[in-house]
Amino acid sequence: MLELFGTAFATIFSNPMNLLLIFIGVVVGVIFGVLPGLTSVAALSMFLPLTFGMNLAIGISMLAGIYIGATSGGLVTSILMNIPGTPSSIATCFDGYPLALKGEAGKALGMTVFCSFIGTMVSIAALVSIAPALASVTIKFGPWENFAVTFFSLSLIASLVGKSLAKGLISAILGVMIATIGMSPIDAAKRFTFNNIQLLDGFALVPVLVGLYAISEVITTSSGAKVVDTTKIMDFKIRGLGFKLAELISQIGNIIRACIVGIGIGVLPGVGASTSNFVAYAVVKKASKYPEKFGTGVIDGVVATETSNNAAIGGNMVPLLCLGIPGDASTALLLAGFMMHGVTPGPLLFQTHGPAVYVIFASMIVSSFLMMAVMYASMRGFVRILKVPPYFLMPVIVVLCIVGAYAVGFRTFDAWVLVAFGILGIVMRKFDIPMPPLILGFILGEPFETNLRRGLQHSNGDLGQLINHPIALGFFILIIMIFAAAEVQKRVRSKKA
Repeated sequence: MLELFGTAFATIFSNPMNLLLIFIGVVVGVIFGVLPGLTSVAALSMFLPLTFGMNLAIGISMLAGIYIGATSGGLVTSILMNIPGTPSSIATCFDGYPLALKGEAGKALGMTVFCSFIGTMVSIAALVSIAPALASVTIKFGPWENFAVTFFSLSLIASLVGKSLAKGLISAILGVMIATIGMSPIDAAKRFTFNNIQLLDGFALVPVLVGLYAISEVITTSSGAKVVDTTKIMDFKIRGLGFKLAELISQIGNIIRACIVGIGIGVLPGVGASTSNFVAYAVVKKASKYPEKFGTGVIDGVVATETSNNAAIGGNMVPLLCLGIPGDASTALLLAGFMMHGVTPGPLLFQTHGPAVYVIFASMIVSSFLMMAVMYASMRGFVRILKVPPYFLMPVIVVLCIVGAYAVGFRTFDAWVLVAFGILGIVMRKFDIPMPPLILGFILGEPFETNLRRGLQHSNGDLGQLINHPIALGFFILIIMIFAAAEVQKRVRSKKA
């Protein structure tokens, strides 16, 4: 293994052009991650054809750089503007923006960039060392196991709903209901389409996400209903990496938890970083000694989300390389890159194209270092965006959001979806209904329904078959334990009060 890594690093550094292409990929990824609506999927889609003339190792390495850069770039607008740049940075808004309003934007940005680096490196180490073992476990997951995982993720909404459990559940149910619009994933039956051909495919995630957060934020701010003093955000000071060593040491436990969540969820096809940041936030909040402070601006929250979504990168690569199964849309484009160069990922990939695979591993490590360097170098520049007068900045954000929504499927319909969910976001803000449960319900709605229906088909409608699936049963036992622990914790706090 060490010999293969040595050869891989020698391949990258032997030609400056190789390193330059990876650097360009990281910069492009960061830019697409920072701009609301322009996710890693859009960046990979645009740059995939450019790698056609490159060799396999360098072409995929550039795409991997884009993937890593875009996943990390989303944290910038989440912290500075309360607008998630990518779906994987939604939960970063919860504590990132309140930290920025306290004048601690430097600490929030510095800590999240470094934790993004840590999460990526840990996931790469897991990818290299335990990929075959993880893949062998994942391949045993059937409909009931996948259903249990999605139900487990949905059950954690209870820790994200804020003050009102009822409003949180309403939001989550609304998200699942919206996910059912379109053609049924099992039998292709039309549901809630009202004979509109545009609704056959349902709603794409990016227009829904950007509409709820970005458009509603822009409209609320522009209308004067929300007046925010950004002076403290713009005047932040950052020394070194932006945080003290003692602060990093105090977060080691949270970093470990977030890495485990990110890698574990990343390995599961169809779940990915969009869910891992929610789950990691919930897990860290449950384990915290001061859960009531989450959402008011604690560093633990941003550490959890940004470590986990980057840890999901290596997790997503496990089923892609070992089984040929993409974990999300981004890795599906990486799969297309492999196949474009005549290589089919799967169990034999390490035997047939071992040196090229290790070049990809090495390029991911190099991309992680370059991502951290680019993010730290451009941090001040990102903050200067806030100095642009709102009457210039807000229209630009709206245009970028519309472009990002349109780029998903090249449909004008998605731009209207963006506006519709922007209005829904304003209504939810007015009635203090939390938006994160809706997003999580929307993301997990389809896999939740699909796996439940497949499981029932296999068992002829008998839910009792869950007993014969120990992995699924284990997840349900874990759900019961989590809610029981939460109830005990609640009673202990009430006695202390």
